Amino acid sequence: MKLTKRMKETTSLVERQKEYSIREGVGLLKKTAKAKFDESVDVAVRLGVDPKKSDQMVRGTASLPHGIGKSVRVLVLARPAKHAEATEAGAEHVGFEDYLEKIQNGWADIDVVIATPDVMGEVGKLGKVLGPRGLMPNPKSGTVTNDIAQAVQDVKGGKISFRVDKGGIVHAMVGKINFPEDNIIENIQSFISTLNRMKPTASKGVYIKGVTLSSTMGPGIRIDKSEAAQLH
Repeated sequence: MKLTKRMKETTSLVERQKEYSIREGVGLLKKTAKAKFDESVDVAVRLGVDPKKSDQMVRGTASLPHGIGKSVRVLVLARPAKHAEATEAGAEHVGFEDYLEKIQNGWADIDVVIATPDVMGEVGKLGKVLGPRGLMPNPKSGTVTNDIAQAVQDVKGGKISFRVDKGGIVHAMVGKINFPEDNIIENIQSFISTLNRMKPTASKGVYIKGVTLSSTMGPGIRIDKSEAAQLH
C-alpha cells in the first residue's frame, strides 16, 4: 500500500515497538489523527484466553464515564404493554412482529437491539441475521431484560458491549478524537478495568498480552501492558 504524505508524517511520530503509557498514547493519538472528520478512538486488547473454550469466553458490557460520542440508535422488541416505557426512555424504534419482519428483509438501521425475555423465542429465530452484525440481544450484556427503561438509558449513556473474537482479541470504540484528553484516558481505563475484572478463572498465565490504541485513520500505538494489567 502506498503511503500518502499525511500517513508518512503521522506514522513517523510513533515508535512501532515502543510501549507508551496510556497518557502518552492518547497524546500521540491526538497528534496522529489528521483526518478531516472526527475520528473514533479504538482500543484492541489481546487476551491470554482460548475463546474456543466456553469457560474462557470474555463478553459483557462496560460503562464508559464519558460515553462514546455518538448517538446510539436503539430498537426495543417487546409486547405492546412495554412500548410506552421504551419510547419514554428514548428508544428510536419500538415494536415486535413488524420489526421482526423488517429485520428478516434486511433492515439494519440500528446500533443496539433490546428485548424482553418473553419475546426471545421469536427473536432467537433471527440469530443468523442479528448474530453476525453483533445485534443479538443477550442477558449478559443487559440487552435481554424486563427493565426496558434502564437498559435503554444504559446504552444511550455510554454502555458498550464487547466480546473476544476467535483470535483472542477484544475490540472497542471508546470515544472520539475531539474528546478532551482526560476523558479519553478515563474511558480507556474504565474499559480495561472492566476487562480485568472479567478474567476467567480458567485462564492461566498472562491475561493482558497486548494493548493497541488507534484512531480511525491513524497508526496503531502500543500501550504498556503492565500499566493496563494494574487497572481494576
